[in-house]
Amino acid sequence: MKIEKSFLVRICSGLAADFGTAPLMDKPRSARYPVTAMAKKKKDTDPNYKVIAENRRARFDYAIEDDLEVGVVLTGSEVKSLREKSGNIAESYAAVEDGELWLVNSYIAPYERAMFPHLERRKRKLLVSRKQVSDLWNATQRKGMTLVPMVMYFNHKGLVKMKIGIAKGKKNHDKRATEAKRDWGRQKQRLLRHGD
Repeated sequence: MKIEKSFLVRICSGLAADFGTAPLMDKPRSARYPVTAMAKKKKDTDPNYKVIAENRRARFDYAIEDDLEVGVVLTGSEVKSLREKSGNIAESYAAVEDGELWLVNSYIAPYERAMFPHLERRKRKLLVSRKQVSDLWNATQRKGMTLVPMVMYFNHKGLVKMKIGIAKGKKNHDKRATEAKRDWGRQKQRLLRHGD
């Protein structure tokens, strides 16, 4: 059975007149399917992400093969001190002891207004899973790798996190080669920029 379009329009317009609205077929497509605004794209830079301390020598002294984000167990006065960016991880290292991962020799300045101040260079526990602890222990004991703290920061939730690098120490000739490569890269960029 073939129904004509004009017949349907007349029926729809009659029904629409009863309800006080125009029929859908008389409206343009844009009116029938309104365009909604798209969701905003998440920015790459998070305003809550804040670097506290960075180990700049880590990439120079070590060949970093892999990295891992870990949590840090801190006291309240330590967190308040870190919010003022008074921490240093340049001379620190991570070690596996008794099935747990520890941050050794990191410095967090004492918080001035703390009622019970913390020890500046105490061992701090790092939060990782048991499987990750066993993998890190295997890397340090069997493969001769080192666990190097690379950067300490506040994540988007305001928690203190640390990026640990699983690295192998570089020899002096490796360091010189890395520095020569970096210098050549800088010189190349300078030549491209200035055209000398």
